[in-house]
Amino acid sequence: MATDDALARKAQADMVIERAAQQLRLLLEEAARELRPFPPFPGAFFTNAVEVSLEGVARPDIGCIVVAEDGRLYELEMKIDFGEEFGDVVDPVQARDETLKKLDDLHPRDEAVLAYNALTQLTELLLERGQASQARGGAAPD
Repeated sequence: MATDDALARKAQADMVIERAAQQLRLLLEEAARELRPFPPFPGAFFTNAVEVSLEGVARPDIGCIVVAEDGRLYELEMKIDFGEEFGDVVDPVQARDETLKKLDDLHPRDEAVLAYNALTQLTELLLERGQASQARGGAAPD
């Protein structure tokens, strides 16, 4: 029966993590709605997003994780395709490919950590904007 108890505790812990990830997802979406205008991602032409710290995540296979304007987490892939011949004049805007790839395969534990990191970063940006607004003599955002 000890095995049954251990499995029951593990299942309960998994449910707690999943519930926490869901709640953090909602808070992150709320913070993203509040952060308008959303900041452009550094070096990107088309993407407004905030890079998320990977601290606490044990997945070496993921790249640059961002929170986008919709409050969801994505992996940002940026590529530049200059074509076959470098001698041709290429429009840098047309050569640029920025893709937000959904993170569908995250374990709820990793999703919870990333969502918390992202929420912390968006909160800092919101607080900075509030302080800047007060310094200019405007009202702080609610």
